[in-house]
Amino acid sequence: MHVHVVLFDGFDPLDALGPYEVLQAAALAGGDVTAELVTAEGPREVPSGIPRLTLRATGTLDPAVADVVIIPGGAGALSGDGEHTVQAVLARSLETGLPALAKLALEREGTLVATVCGGSLILAMAGLISGRHATTNHQGLDALAATGARPVRARLVDDGDLVTAAGITSGVDLGLYLVERETGPQIAHAVETLFAHERRGTAWSPTGPTAAW
Repeated sequence: MHVHVVLFDGFDPLDALGPYEVLQAAALAGGDVTAELVTAEGPREVPSGIPRLTLRATGTLDPAVADVVIIPGGAGALSGDGEHTVQAVLARSLETGLPALAKLALEREGTLVATVCGGSLILAMAGLISGRHATTNHQGLDALAATGARPVRARLVDDGDLVTAAGITSGVDLGLYLVERETGPQIAHAVETLFAHERRGTAWSPTGPTAAW
């Protein structure tokens, strides 16, 4: 499983590094997992939304290469002109090559797209997940619904080739879930034990009987 964790100007560091570190630990535990930080533009220094915190992307987002593409949300503290809200940061990502590449990833058979926090809003605002079940930070569920997506108030939502996670810390849960789903429970359990972290809640899926309430 080769994973591209996508960075963009103003990304939230924990959204990206939570699943990234889980994936790297899974590789050390013996899982067939590789992960790299990428951008739509290629290798570069990428300023996060946290002041003075920058990460270096070493590759280019390529849906034809990645088995999994993970898109984080934004932190909303970029310097420079304009607004610095999370919404503004997410909106600016739509002006890059990210939406077009995300569209290719969603259309490509065998590629899984995952998001953390506001990452699902990037897809939704780009018109890529209308009618799809997804989650995001609880403060963004109404915005998600306004795009035509089908918001679910859950920590993780598995909609087949689209897996979305809620608030910032859910990125660790997302990483563990993807490791379990794609490489098996023993590697996921080993990483969970190493991190002294247990996933919270049920990964919601549009399968099985509907609950009565």
